[in-house]
Amino acid sequence: MTVISAPEDFNTDDLYVDLTGVLGLSVYLKCEGFNFAGSVKLKAALGMVTDAERRGLLHRGSVLVESSSGNLGVALAMIAASRGYRFVCVTDPRCNPATHRLMEALGAEVRVVDNPDAAGGFLATRIALVRSLVAGDDRYVWLNQYANPENQGSHLVTTGPEIEAAFPQLDVVFVGAGTTGTLMGCARYFRSRPRPVRVVAVDAAGSVTFGDRPTPRMIPGLGTSVRPEALDESYIDDVVHVAEPDTLEACHALARRGFLFGGSTGTVVAGAADWLRRHGDATTTAVALAPDMGERYLDTVYRPSWLAEHFGPEAAAGMPQPREATITEVTPAGVVTEILPGGPALVAGSR
Repeated sequence: MTVISAPEDFNTDDLYVDLTGVLGLSVYLKCEGFNFAGSVKLKAALGMVTDAERRGLLHRGSVLVESSSGNLGVALAMIAASRGYRFVCVTDPRCNPATHRLMEALGAEVRVVDNPDAAGGFLATRIALVRSLVAGDDRYVWLNQYANPENQGSHLVTTGPEIEAAFPQLDVVFVGAGTTGTLMGCARYFRSRPRPVRVVAVDAAGSVTFGDRPTPRMIPGLGTSVRPEALDESYIDDVVHVAEPDTLEACHALARRGFLFGGSTGTVVAGAADWLRRHGDATTTAVALAPDMGERYLDTVYRPSWLAEHFGPEAAAGMPQPREATITEVTPAGVVTEILPGGPALVAGSR
């Protein structure tokens, strides 16, 4: 039995999904969303907050402020509520409505910027607002996930070792690139180990992180319009850029098998599948990191009207289709009868 007194004390970090049946490729998906924050960002948030407390930067009366597209904001909102801090999350219109509401339910103040930056995204605008808040009030403490060493440090001591313990014969690991904290923590860990492991970064097409041409993106999570300060490409073996329609296709393929994951996970799965089809074989042991779960994407990635508006009717048509409802009866004679609404009864069999 597990008993906790604070939400940040719980995190399932040893669950993997074998995606062979979904992709037709051998790859194991490490699920990082089974905690009260709902994503891999709990690790970074907890590491950064604990470090700030240890160094005396956070104390009674402090106000946490951070720029986030959603998942880190939820993790910080949860920890702030648990430890008695105020929290202000600066986000943008791409933040999922469910994520926005969740942060507010946890007591956070959510500020939305709607002026795109020079690259067509919102990150530079978000950071500018954060800087102005910090400059105007000395109670505000910016953890700065983009440059904070604890962002990647938390994965150096947790995620990397967890994967190696589960798969000691690992050949390749696929990690999504957002702030690159998770990516760099895992990459630095595996570079320090005696067994060579290829680290493949999975980025959103239109993200500038690895020099791609900036384009507007609709799915929050991975990708950025400002190159992350933490990134060191010398630790990265390969980069795969995933277009958003491919992210949607991966999400819907997983959903058709009963696995509801978020947009970031869909991007990582699509990138892993693309790389493995080109470079893998039957002997390759591969792990992909799933940063998030799918409930917060019900208003976007899994909503037909949103898909049709932003990606066309073909994207909406790719969603799993509901099955026609049936009613099952057991007759006095023991015959199981399925009644299709509006149609004749079909005898399915007898007991």
